[in-house]
Amino acid sequence: MSLSLREQLLKAGLVNEKQVQKVEQQQNRQQHGQKKGSVPPPPDRQAAASKAQAEKAAHDQALQRARNEKVERKARRAAIRQMVEQNRIPRIESEDHFNFVDGGKVRHVAVNPELRARIQGGELLLVRHDGFYALVPRDIGERVREREAAMLVPLAAAEATAPAEDDPYKDFVVPDDLTW
Repeated sequence: MSLSLREQLLKAGLVNEKQVQKVEQQQNRQQHGQKKGSVPPPPDRQAAASKAQAEKAAHDQALQRARNEKVERKARRAAIRQMVEQNRIPRIESEDHFNFVDGGKVRHVAVNPELRARIQGGELLLVRHDGFYALVPRDIGERVREREAAMLVPLAAAEATAPAEDDPYKDFVVPDDLTW
């Protein structure tokens, strides 16, 4: 029978029993020290893992961007609310109303003749504010427009355009002093 290399070395006297045991212990430690998953994964698994990691990073960035936008939008609205509260024209009790269209519905704000003239002259603008409409000076309205244009109510007087050439009623001018 053939002897193993270890037995042959022991028989020849080249190594002693202590040295053989020491080498066996080192080999056992190496085998037990290696993790089962420590073998490098195949390249297709690596590619799939790196792709999944990149997708997760992109998804996380999109979520973080959405959170940041939400926080910024909330801060903008708070700043607008504060501006409007500090600079709005106080509400008045009046039977006279200024009518305007917002969201396809006719809305109204109580005004006196002076406020009506200032609105029609473009000196005051309407802002949606906490469920009601507030009148603010033009410069504050422009600041609101810069931050969030959707809160500013567009008025028909400001959007008046020249009549079209083929308009049959172009010769009949509607007076500006009509209230509706």
